[in-house]
Amino acid sequence: MFVFEEVREMAVELPIYATDMSKRALKKYLSELQGEEVREQLLDLYDRFPEVKEYYNFVFHPQEDKMLQEAKAKISNEYFPLRRKRPKARRSVAQKFIKQFLKLGVAPYHTSDLMLYNLEVAQSFSLNRNLPDAFYKSMLNSYDEMVTFTALNGLLPEFLERIQKYHHQLEAKNWPLLEGFSRVLDQLDENGKP
Repeated sequence: MFVFEEVREMAVELPIYATDMSKRALKKYLSELQGEEVREQLLDLYDRFPEVKEYYNFVFHPQEDKMLQEAKAKISNEYFPLRRKRPKARRSVAQKFIKQFLKLGVAPYHTSDLMLYNLEVAQSFSLNRNLPDAFYKSMLNSYDEMVTFTALNGLLPEFLERIQKYHHQLEAKNWPLLEGFSRVLDQLDENGKP
């Protein structure tokens, strides 16, 4: 029991940023540092965490077009592989790129383009294949996310033709869950807002 009391007393004496780092505590901690100390910590974070390095690389060299082309190539390779015989067709690969685009703050136009491209490639893949219901459910979720994101960012006019073409092909192939895909489009009002 004595050891427990000692630990509790020590915890009370610790500064707030040593136990639970809230944003407020972080601000306080940073205000106590000198300029050079802040620079050293940022460089340390840059060296230790790939996410920090990726973020700063993007901030200083935002090659959005190159990132978009690389992501599209990897998504295509997932469904139509160049080097292996069997496609893996994992939705998670595209979702990883979409999440990365959102996290880095890539232009919404490029993010919408990638979201729709993923759906178009998956649709091409589905032709003449017997796929499980989970595939179609996953595509419905991706479709809903893409239409919502595109509409909320005011990009529907730029993508409406591609979205309608995608939807018409769903109807022509009589995809499972077709009602769900139609419902997503029906939720948009005449101004293109969800």
